[in-house]
Amino acid sequence: MSRLPYVRPTVQRLNQGPVNPFRLGSSPSCPEIDGVAVADLVRQHGSPLFVYSETSLRNQYRDAHRAFTRRYPDVQFAWSYKTNYLNAICRVFHQEGSIAEVVSGFEYEKARHNGIPGDKIIFNGPHKEKADLERAIAEGAMIQVDNIDELLVLSDMARGRSKPLPIALRVHLSTGGQVVWSKFGFNGDDGEVQQVVRRIIALPQLQLAGLHCHIGTFILEPDWYRIATQKLVSLALEAEAMGAGPIRYLNMGGGFASHARLHYQYLPPEQVTPTMDRYAEAIGDTITSMWPANRPLPKLYLETGRSLVDDAGYLISSVVAVKKRVFHDPLQTALAAYGKNPGHVSVSSGSQNALVLDAGINLLYTSTWYQPRILPVRACIDAPTPTTVYGCLCMNIDVIREEAPLPGLNTGDQVVMHPVGAYNQTQSMQFITYRPAAVMIGQDRQVHVIRKRENLDYVQAMEVVPHHLNA
Repeated sequence: MSRLPYVRPTVQRLNQGPVNPFRLGSSPSCPEIDGVAVADLVRQHGSPLFVYSETSLRNQYRDAHRAFTRRYPDVQFAWSYKTNYLNAICRVFHQEGSIAEVVSGFEYEKARHNGIPGDKIIFNGPHKEKADLERAIAEGAMIQVDNIDELLVLSDMARGRSKPLPIALRVHLSTGGQVVWSKFGFNGDDGEVQQVVRRIIALPQLQLAGLHCHIGTFILEPDWYRIATQKLVSLALEAEAMGAGPIRYLNMGGGFASHARLHYQYLPPEQVTPTMDRYAEAIGDTITSMWPANRPLPKLYLETGRSLVDDAGYLISSVVAVKKRVFHDPLQTALAAYGKNPGHVSVSSGSQNALVLDAGINLLYTSTWYQPRILPVRACIDAPTPTTVYGCLCMNIDVIREEAPLPGLNTGDQVVMHPVGAYNQTQSMQFITYRPAAVMIGQDRQVHVIRKRENLDYVQAMEVVPHHLNA
């Protein structure tokens, strides 16, 4: 067997360019969304601009629904309207098979406007107007009773019906981890639910059809759902034993986490956010294991919201100013406030890069709890450094991120913030500046305007000026 020729070893210098923790030769960037150039989106629709991916919306829904239907035979998703009101977003989920979950008369009207019949609406919330309850009863909506006053109102409304009015009770439960949302519903841990069940049994015009529990929002521990499900199933079986009749459905609410990043969260969302399979296992397997084997399983409702829409939403914004943020020594600042600091002692302790964007926290209300990832549109070869990202509002609290890893950017550059699809549309406000347009990139990469940019006529449309103030 012939040997390979000897090759003398050599040492070669590697020129890697500037130091870069991402080892890619440039900082991460986001030049396009779903194959559409961000520069083109800004050119056609302006900045700032909300962008939604229809492909992501549908994929998120299908992945979540598949995870639960693998674990449980009878599952129905109900799109949580408060998460994002845009009709185009709602209709994508309705096309995929989701019914509607609403918490007010306004949301009820939106769901009906989007073609959802009353008997496919879950009506939640601590305050339901009498007229809205009357409509919900007439149209066969699933009413989740929040408090005893509402129960008594429904009891009066149901008098004279040929059949008892089916209702569900909202229950709050402790899982040993999260703060109990005791504002909503009846206490499932101290006997209050059993007392209310006895009251319903004594009211022939009402029938207990289901139990509902929503343990919180952005739940990162699936086992909390397991504990809540165990307690809710136990309450359902106990209610049946008391004579309430068959419990036809259980509603485990929502609260599943997206890939947003909480403030002070150390690990990245990719390592922290549970998969939908883990949530499905905690809920579906628990009901199946606890429900009597000789009985049909109850229908399972889930009020999906954030986990479906958040990752599909982006906000494009432009840099309008480049600054330095000065930090102050807290001790010297305190001494200066009490006149103890000599005039020659500076209270400044350093500075870092800062940017001002044309979007503020009036559009990103969720930045109070979450840190959106901020990526430049154009590729930059310099390494990212800690950068404070300010919004455009004339308020000192308008800080989108205290420290975002960004390369050096210039006025006029664009950035993309993600994920921002959940709650920012519904909680945004017209403050100091107009709210921007929103577009959806279709599965065919066509760009559709789903909300127009506001203007003065729109903002002032509901105002009325008294006659004596007209010039």
